[in-house]
Amino acid sequence: MKPIRCIISFSLLLWATWLVTVGSDLAADRAAMVALRRAVGGRTLLWNLSSSPCTWTGVNCSQNRVVELRLPGMGLSGQLPSGIGNLTQLQTLSLRFNALSGSIPADFAKLTSLRNLYLQGNRFSGEIPLFLFSLQNLIRLNLASNNFTGSIPESVNNLTRLGTLYLENNHLSGSIPDIEGPSLVQFNVSFNQLNGSIPKGLSNKPQSAFLGNSLCGKPLVPCNGTESSGNKLSGGAIAGIVIGCVLGVLLILILLICLCRRKSGKKMEERDVAPPKQSVVEIPRDKPAGESDNRSSGLSGVVNKEAKSSGTKNLVFFGKASMVFDLEDLLRASAEVLGKGTFGTTYKATLEMGVVVAVKRLKDVTVSEKEFKEKMEVVGSMDHQNLVPLRAYYFSADEKLLVYDYMPVGSLSSLLHGNRGSGRTPLNWDTRSGIALGAARGIAYLHSKGPGISHGNIKSSNVLLTTSYEARVSDFGLAQLAGPTSTPNRVDGYRAPEVTDTNKVSQKADVYSFGILLLELLTGKAPTHALLNEEGIDLPRWVQSIVREDWTSEVFDLELLRYQNVEDDMVQLLQLAINCTAQYPDKRPSMAEVMNQIEDLCRSNSEKETH
Repeated sequence: MKPIRCIISFSLLLWATWLVTVGSDLAADRAAMVALRRAVGGRTLLWNLSSSPCTWTGVNCSQNRVVELRLPGMGLSGQLPSGIGNLTQLQTLSLRFNALSGSIPADFAKLTSLRNLYLQGNRFSGEIPLFLFSLQNLIRLNLASNNFTGSIPESVNNLTRLGTLYLENNHLSGSIPDIEGPSLVQFNVSFNQLNGSIPKGLSNKPQSAFLGNSLCGKPLVPCNGTESSGNKLSGGAIAGIVIGCVLGVLLILILLICLCRRKSGKKMEERDVAPPKQSVVEIPRDKPAGESDNRSSGLSGVVNKEAKSSGTKNLVFFGKASMVFDLEDLLRASAEVLGKGTFGTTYKATLEMGVVVAVKRLKDVTVSEKEFKEKMEVVGSMDHQNLVPLRAYYFSADEKLLVYDYMPVGSLSSLLHGNRGSGRTPLNWDTRSGIALGAARGIAYLHSKGPGISHGNIKSSNVLLTTSYEARVSDFGLAQLAGPTSTPNRVDGYRAPEVTDTNKVSQKADVYSFGILLLELLTGKAPTHALLNEEGIDLPRWVQSIVREDWTSEVFDLELLRYQNVEDDMVQLLQLAINCTAQYPDKRPSMAEVMNQIEDLCRSNSEKETH
């Protein structure tokens, strides 16, 4: 029995020792974060110091140790204290977009488990410390938009796993070391004071990664001295080039004069279909209505003469709109350009009786009049509160006009990306989730009308908003009208990978585009500008790479991080967006399933607020 008792006693002793060790390690983590709070946080970090640090805002634990500390945009100021190095199991540290200053404490060298370090958007100064490049597990290092000086250390090559190195918008000087990290994908040193040639190992990076310096070499301009002196042009050759250029300019001027005379002779015979430049100035489609006073004398100054002179054709109305105005009323309306979109130019038309409508002047319509009318009958029959209703259309050989309800707030795209300055009113979580739900309902309604019916051009600029920020989906049913000349940029950033003909988009391709729209709502980033300094990486791939690395909160728009108790809901919507953007169509949910999931999410959020 004595051996058994010895074994039991020894096991209990080991267990007790482990508990004490774990407790002391977590206590060390707590002490480090309390010191941080005392130095830079004050009342900004509303941590309950009597509870476990694993429950504090921005803190994530694993096996009773702190592995993530995320405090982006928290208004932290002052200098980082010593002691953070005691977080020895820390894998991710994000202090981006605060007002921290001074140098990085030397005990950061003890953070040997660190994989992701985000310090961008602060006021750190001094040279980049060498001990950062001793952290062998470091994968992402972002020191952009600080006040670092000195050179880029050669020891950066010690980080063999480094995939991201962002050093832009600092005061770094000297040359770029010969960085040859095999896994370095994301790199940016723009807007520093660097000089010299770009190393060969970085020549495959985009030009934007090196702008704002005195650098040369691929991908920028070649460095001086790449051509031998023997290749310099002689004085006679230079003189010949100058004379040739002068003669060329004179010849071009003569040709222009001839063309102008020829054009003026035929001016009275031509029909000018395009809007006069002096009376109608196109503004971005995403610009909210009301921000421009670009007006023509009337819509009649825009449309083709045949449309105005035709006495046999009129507007074809849907619903009760025909009791309000006719074609002549519409042509007399004052016209303000809202923007040039995929299928043509859209105008805000204010009729004499005060009615305001949106008129889309279609371009590149390739279908016959019979087919056009058939398709418009289908579009006009769509009746749902989350669709922008088609009120009327006009068809002639040279003009095709569509009349819609006017949405005064503008598009979702303009609200997300139009103004990111100090005067911007942020879109909160309730508004964004409500817009997502409204758009999903509108698209699900379209899909419910038959397996062959799809939208074909889902994007944030086609989600318009009422004054109460309710979503209305526009431009549905138009994808099959346009010819190939309008298709290349139609769904840039939104197009499903299987779509080769943008005139033939399936419902599952619509789901993919809607998934991109959800990612846009969550990240605040436009898909067409979603490279994020990552050459060749689009928005869904970027998001999925972040989720795989377990740093999901880095995805979300900073405007959303200020709202408490909604991160779980954001993560759920993020997962739905990822499901919608699956590579293969049969892996994507239906639009009805997407709508139901967003409804459940919004219902759950509403119930939280009422309790």
